[in-house]
Amino acid sequence: MGVIRETHIVYTVRQGDTLYSIAARFGSTVEAIVRANAIYPPFTDPYLIYPGMVLLIPAPQIQPYRTIYIVAPGDTLYRIALRFSAHLDLIAGINRGIQDPNIITVGQPLWVPAFTYEISSGDTLARIARHFQIPLNAILYANEGRAGFSPDVIYPGYRLIIPLPSSRNIVVIRPLPADTVSSGFIAEGFARAFEANVLLQVRDNNDVIVSGERATTATEGGPAYGYFFARLPFDRQPTTRTGELWVYTRSPRDGSITDLVQVKVSFF
Repeated sequence: MGVIRETHIVYTVRQGDTLYSIAARFGSTVEAIVRANAIYPPFTDPYLIYPGMVLLIPAPQIQPYRTIYIVAPGDTLYRIALRFSAHLDLIAGINRGIQDPNIITVGQPLWVPAFTYEISSGDTLARIARHFQIPLNAILYANEGRAGFSPDVIYPGYRLIIPLPSSRNIVVIRPLPADTVSSGFIAEGFARAFEANVLLQVRDNNDVIVSGERATTATEGGPAYGYFFARLPFDRQPTTRTGELWVYTRSPRDGSITDLVQVKVSFF
């Protein structure tokens, strides 16, 4: 099925939990949780969960779709940021409920920069990493401790957590890595930018500038993280089938590119 564009919740099983209670709590179903995490033979005993196991819970009724991490005992914001290959400032900034990055509570929901991919026949982790241009180690770390996850064997139907490309101050939530785009496509995300000024361009794999640098204004300027939205027309036709969306800021001192986030895209 590829990328699953619906909300998923990353939850660490606690004492007394059952699949039924977890499904009811998050508006999911036992069958969806079992399939997404391969909680069935020959990978494990059917319906077996235990404290400390990390589950990925499909929650399609939660809109807009996001990846939500439920704080577990022993977590710190720094450790959560490392898990999703993101900067601590970014995690704190996109979660407005965090007043002090040193204080988070067990059970607190946090939006984290990641999306979900359902494995298809013939997939390998290395191939998935290349397809999305996401480091393999980042995918391994994001899925560490999950039910049914093995770096050596993957199987159709299992759902992987894939970190989104991000920098300390920018995360792009649309398009997702490897999405197909055409002239006039929409880019959006969150940025901490001087005077809220966010810049975007598109290049193909021959380094041809398909969509020249354009500016958009985030809803808030630094030190806050504001939401940004831009529609990007093509100024010329791509010369390759794939390329990159660049989202960045420029240094007020010398105009150099800073906080560059590069997202792989395919051209329609």
